[in-house]
Amino acid sequence: MIHSFRSLAAGVALTLALAAPAAAQDPQSPRSVATSHVGQLKDGPVAYQAVVAETVVRSEDGEGSGTVVTTSYIRTDAVSAERPVLFIFNGGPGASTTPLHFGAFGPMRRFGEADDQYLAMNPHSLLDAADLVFIDPVGTGYSHPHGDGAPFWSRTGDARSVADVIRDWLARHDRSDAPRYLLGQSYGTIRAAEITRVAPDLNFDGVLLFALVPGERSGLLAHMSALPSYAAAAWHHGRAARDGRTVEQVYEDAVVFARTDYIAALIQGAALPDAERNAMAGRLSAMTGLPAALIAENDLRITNTLFMFNLLADQGLRTGQLDARATARLDAPAQRPPYDDPGMNYGPEAAARAAVAEETVFRPADGVSVVDAYYGDVLDFRADDAYQALNLEVNSAWDHEGFTDAIPHLAEAMARDPDLRVFWSAGYYDLSTPAYGGRYTLDQAGIPADRLTAAYFASGHSVFIEDTNLEALADAVRDFMAE
Repeated sequence: MIHSFRSLAAGVALTLALAAPAAAQDPQSPRSVATSHVGQLKDGPVAYQAVVAETVVRSEDGEGSGTVVTTSYIRTDAVSAERPVLFIFNGGPGASTTPLHFGAFGPMRRFGEADDQYLAMNPHSLLDAADLVFIDPVGTGYSHPHGDGAPFWSRTGDARSVADVIRDWLARHDRSDAPRYLLGQSYGTIRAAEITRVAPDLNFDGVLLFALVPGERSGLLAHMSALPSYAAAAWHHGRAARDGRTVEQVYEDAVVFARTDYIAALIQGAALPDAERNAMAGRLSAMTGLPAALIAENDLRITNTLFMFNLLADQGLRTGQLDARATARLDAPAQRPPYDDPGMNYGPEAAARAAVAEETVFRPADGVSVVDAYYGDVLDFRADDAYQALNLEVNSAWDHEGFTDAIPHLAEAMARDPDLRVFWSAGYYDLSTPAYGGRYTLDQAGIPADRLTAAYFASGHSVFIEDTNLEALADAVRDFMAE
C-alpha cells in the first residue's frame, strides 16, 4: 500500500517572458510558444520553461491530418541529458489531459467551483523529477483534425499519431537519449499499451497505468473482479460490517472470496443447488450491502447498475461509478452520460480548497474559463477555439477495434526489453475500472510481477483528487522513475 507522509504548502512565483499574440493556426506553420517561470515545489524553487507547441500529424494512409497541441514543462536550472521525460495523456476516448495537468502533476493546480475556479501552486508537481509533456490527442484540448478526424479516432490511428508526437518531441528537443516514461489514465492505459505495439522503436524505460481498463468487461470474470470494489464501497457507506477492518483489509478479504467461493458458485450456473445459491446470496449481501433476495433474483451476478441504484435506495440515493463515495438523488433530473454520474466531478476537499484565497496565484477574468485564461494570459498561447476538456463526439465516433485487451502488447514489449518496468495505481472506490479487474488483467497478460509496482488508494477513478493521495502518488512515481 502507498501511504501519505506529510502535507506541505508553498507559494509560486511566475516570471513571464511574453511574446506577441499568436496568429491563427496554419497547418503548414505549426506554432511553438515558450515562457519562463519559477515555481516553488515541494522541496524548493524550480525554474522551468513552459512550451506550448503544435505538431502536425498524418494518418498512416496519408489521407488525414491534424494538429496536436502539447504543453511541456522543461526544467532550466538542472539541465541534463540524463533528465527523464514523462509523456502524459488521459483517456476517454475524447478526454483531454486536464485532470492530470491541472489536478495532479502540472506546476499549477485548479481549485474552486465550476463558476469560480482559480489556479494555485502545486507543491506535488513532478517537475522536480522529470520534464513533463502533456499530450492532448486530436479532438481534445486545442488539438483538432484538418477535416475528418476519423483516421485518428481508432485504437491504431490514435496510438500512431501520439507516438509520432512523442518521436517528434524527442528529436525537436534533442532528448533522444533521455530516459523516457509513458503515463496514461483510464482509456489512456489502452493507448499506452497500443503505443508499445505500433512504435517499438520508442523504447520506454517505464509505462505508468492509472485506473487500468480491465481486459474482462463482461461475463463471469467481470462479476468476480468487480466484487472487491463493491465491498469497499459498501464499507465506506456503512452498509457492510466493518469489524474493525480498514478498507484495505475489506478489499483484500473480498479478493480472496471473489476468486475462490464466489467464482466457483458463478461457474456452476443453474446447476448450483438452491440452498447453496441462497447461502451465497446471503454472504454477498453481508459483503456488498445489497438485499440477499435481490442478489438471488439476479443469479448472484452483481452489475454496476444493480449496485449503484440499490445500495442506498432506502435513502433515495444512488452512488457514483467513477467514485462510489459520491451520491445523488434517485429522482434527480436526467442528464446525458457521463454527466449523470455523481462521481464525475466528486472532490471531497473541494469546498475547503475554494476557501484558501491566500494560495491563489491566477484567477481568470469573469466569463473566461480558467484553462483558456491560463493558456492565453500565462502561457501566451491563444487558440481560435475554446479548450475541449471532454469531446463526446470523439467518444461516440471511436473505433475500439473489437474491444480486445491491449495489455498483452505491453507484456510483449517487456519480453523484448528486460529493463522495461510498469507502474500501476488503482482506487478502491472506482467502479468504472475496478482495482481487482486491473490486477487480474495485468496478471493474465503476463506482466512480470517483479517488474510491476502497484499502488492502491482509498479513492475513486482519479486517485489524486485528495491532497494526501496526490502527495503519496507523486512520491511513488518519483521513486519509480528513480529506480
